[in-house]
Amino acid sequence: MTVDSSAASEPRRSAAGKAGTTGSKTGTKRTTSRTSTSRTATRKSAEPELVQLLTPEGKRVKNAEYDAYVAGITPEELRGLYRDMVLTRRFDAEATALQRQGELGLWASLLGQEAAQIGSGRATRQDDYVFPTYREHGVAWCRGVDPTNLLGMFRGVNHGGWDPNSNNFHLYTIVIGSQTLHATGYAMGVAKDGADSAVIAYFGDGASSQGDVAESFTFAAVYNAPVVFFCQNNQWAISEPTEKQTRVPLYQRAQGFGFPGVRVDGNDVLACLAVTKWALERARSGEGPTLVEAYTYRMGAHTTSDDPTRYRGDEERLAWEAKDPILRLHRYLEASNHADEGFFAELETESEALGRRVREAVRAMPDPDDFAIFENVYADGHTLVDEERAQFAAYQASFADVEGV
Repeated sequence: MTVDSSAASEPRRSAAGKAGTTGSKTGTKRTTSRTSTSRTATRKSAEPELVQLLTPEGKRVKNAEYDAYVAGITPEELRGLYRDMVLTRRFDAEATALQRQGELGLWASLLGQEAAQIGSGRATRQDDYVFPTYREHGVAWCRGVDPTNLLGMFRGVNHGGWDPNSNNFHLYTIVIGSQTLHATGYAMGVAKDGADSAVIAYFGDGASSQGDVAESFTFAAVYNAPVVFFCQNNQWAISEPTEKQTRVPLYQRAQGFGFPGVRVDGNDVLACLAVTKWALERARSGEGPTLVEAYTYRMGAHTTSDDPTRYRGDEERLAWEAKDPILRLHRYLEASNHADEGFFAELETESEALGRRVREAVRAMPDPDDFAIFENVYADGHTLVDEERAQFAAYQASFADVEGV
């Protein structure tokens, strides 16, 4: 199915929701709790319209608008997409285990979102520029960033670990939604330079409620910036469900700013690849911004400090596990005779080797310089910082004195 990206439709509401008011002499009175409950129930029971090229059962479906963007894909490239997702998930699982064992301070898992990230990441060109949040491990993989470099920040040994300009992949952004402004500004610069490239900014459904994102939409629309806003709607902003943030599907928000929005099956790697290619080509050809909403699901915790069992049930999680993006492509490869058991066995071996390499690399990371926090605070130094450095040095030395006793 395909969304109508040219006009926003009225949000689905129940009969009670359509009424929504009770008459009185002085005006109307909201029946907030009743309409809210009925609207939520309607949303959860209705399957959203979205662009889909692979069903959860792994069957290829036709789409007149987007088929052309994956028409030339080869069996080798399909196996490559599968490999990307499997290795990204293996890396993510290893990072989660490392955090649980005290090797990382925190970790934000991408479990369940592999198709959205790999599909969109492989749609980018080398000269495009990517602005991630802190969960885009699959996109980083597509941009050639060594996965071990992603872990330095979460171990506390650096502030990023890679040169953004080497891969046109910006450092992870922890402040929710702020990277969309950075991306829009960069895209405006690209347009002024007359470059034949595009920018893509990643954010989640929770970030869509941030003012920075709305400002980004305004500037991108007014200046016709060559930027794609890629929202991974995993349906939970930590413990806040999407229906608590918006009355309309997120992709429809683009209409109010004057540019198209489209919702894609975020667990379908082919659909994510096709729709993102389309959006990036629009940007490069001077047609301005696009909002892509990848409708997916966060199978695990928001981060390793979160317990999702406190706010969502097993029934929901199990329903989405049946739509697993990796299993979906696995079924398609088998049914199409594009991969055999030898391929899957070799990939399993490669996956385990990646896990070992990541674990060894993390444990071999040197501790950060204790005094690095005092560097670059001021361009020309500051007496207060000098005093604090001296106090910290004395504090550190006190431990050496105790050990020497």
